[in-house]
Amino acid sequence: MLSDSSTKRFEISHIKPNCATCSFRELCLPLGLNEQEVKVLGDVVSYKRKVQRGSYLHRTGTAFQTLFAIRRGFFKTCVLEEDGRQQVTGFYMTGELLGLDAISSEIHTCDAIALEDSEVCEIPFAKLEEISLTIPSLMHQFHKIMSREIVRDHGVMMLLGSMKAEERLATFLLNLSRRFSIRGYSASDFNLRMTREEIGSYLGLKLETVSRAFSKLQDENIIVVDNKHIQINDIERLKIKMGNSSCAA
Repeated sequence: MLSDSSTKRFEISHIKPNCATCSFRELCLPLGLNEQEVKVLGDVVSYKRKVQRGSYLHRTGTAFQTLFAIRRGFFKTCVLEEDGRQQVTGFYMTGELLGLDAISSEIHTCDAIALEDSEVCEIPFAKLEEISLTIPSLMHQFHKIMSREIVRDHGVMMLLGSMKAEERLATFLLNLSRRFSIRGYSASDFNLRMTREEIGSYLGLKLETVSRAFSKLQDENIIVVDNKHIQINDIERLKIKMGNSSCAA
C-alpha cells in the first residue's frame, strides 16, 4: 500500500501541465493574451511528447498538422542538399516554436532533429485556427511570431553574405547568449548543444574555419572554450568582433 507521500507524488506526476502556469508561457505563447484566453489555448495543447536525442520531430515533406513549443531541450532544423549533405538552417531552444515553416505550404520544408533528449508541447493548428474565431488577437500575435522568423531568416542571409568567419561566429555566440539570458540562464557561461560541423553548416563555413575562429577568439581571451562549454570573458569585445551588422544568427 502506498504511503500518503507516495500517493501525493503519484498524483502530481499525472497532473497535466497547464499553459497558464507554465514557466515558459511568455516565451512560447503569444504575448498579450489574458489568463482566460491562455486557458482556452491551453485546452487545445497536447503535452509532453518526448523526443530522444538524434530523433526526428518532423521530416521534410510530411503533412503539416501541428506547431511545436519546445518545453525542454534543443533542436536543429536542416535540409538535404542534392549531393547528400545536410544543410543546417536553424537552432531552437526551450520556449521557442517549431513548425512555422509549414503553415503556408501545409508541408514541412525541413527536418527537425533533437540535439539532446527533449520534450515538446503539440498545438494542433486546425484547432488553433478554430479558437482564433473567439480570440481575434490570437492569429494576430502568431503573425507577429512568423514575421519575427522571417526577419531572422533575412538576418542569416545577411550574415552569410557580408561577414567574415570571426564576425559570423561572434554573431552566433552573441545570439545564443541573448537567448539563454532571456530564459534566465547565464549569458556568459553555457554549453553548446551542436557540433562544430553543425555550426559550420549553419554559418556557411568549413569545419576547420570554425575551429580556427574559436581558437582565435580564445587566443585573444575573449572566450574560453572547453569542448562544448563556452565562457564569454568580454562580451563587449565580442560585440566589436561582430562588426556593425545588427542581423541575428
